[in-house]
Amino acid sequence: MNTLEVRNLTKRFKLSKKQQRLEKTDATVKVACNDVSFTAYPGEIFGLLGPNGAGKTTCLRTISTLIKPDEGDVIVGGSSVVTADEEVRGKIGFLTSELKLEDHFTPNYLFRYFSRLHGIAEDAIEDRKMELFKRFGIDEFMEVKVGELSSGMKQKTSIAISLVHDPDFIIFDEPTNGLDVLTARSVTDYLIELKNQGKTVILSTHILSVVEKLCDRVGIIINGKMKRCDTLANVRKEQQSADLEELFFQLVEEENLLGGDLA
Repeated sequence: MNTLEVRNLTKRFKLSKKQQRLEKTDATVKVACNDVSFTAYPGEIFGLLGPNGAGKTTCLRTISTLIKPDEGDVIVGGSSVVTADEEVRGKIGFLTSELKLEDHFTPNYLFRYFSRLHGIAEDAIEDRKMELFKRFGIDEFMEVKVGELSSGMKQKTSIAISLVHDPDFIIFDEPTNGLDVLTARSVTDYLIELKNQGKTVILSTHILSVVEKLCDRVGIIINGKMKRCDTLANVRKEQQSADLEELFFQLVEEENLLGGDLA
């Protein structure tokens, strides 16, 4: 039951006149996800790879119940995002750069606040907090206001807070964007730990090296369409050089020749 199944997911957005100008299109509707399907399994990291504007974030926001699909469904541990969104929210941890922590609160306050929202017992909150804060070196900064933290410490605090309830499904959208090398390494190392704990991890990125290092399976999404979805080894086999980068750029070029335009 701890699989995450994306089933024929389609999501459309109406474009304003300004968006039409920015995207250089006369279309009034953008199909951000176009019949996307894949399954992520426990004990693996599934990489959703694509250029900026490809539909990765829309897909993850739908999985995380922030937006509703126009067609299709997502089944998270047996619960549907369409018919049981509250159940889904209790099973997932979602991290995205679009969700900001309030600057005037401390990591300690925010961790306790979100833990209580999830109905976690007080003694368990303290144990979980110290485990995660020590893991990421937040314990020395737990009473410092978020607005005074470095960007790396803010990111690590966001990760800790997104995992207060020890979810079985971890969904991270571009988790290493803008981080220094050491902070990015601590984040990627922790993703591997979560995988080894049997968690189902979905990671969206446009950085090929992150996929190469972390992912067991990969879905390549371009212009809202899933172009490839398989184990990393099998996807590499399409190129004689086993070069993921070559395949990625080949797929982007093919999509552009077919008339797709990347946002």
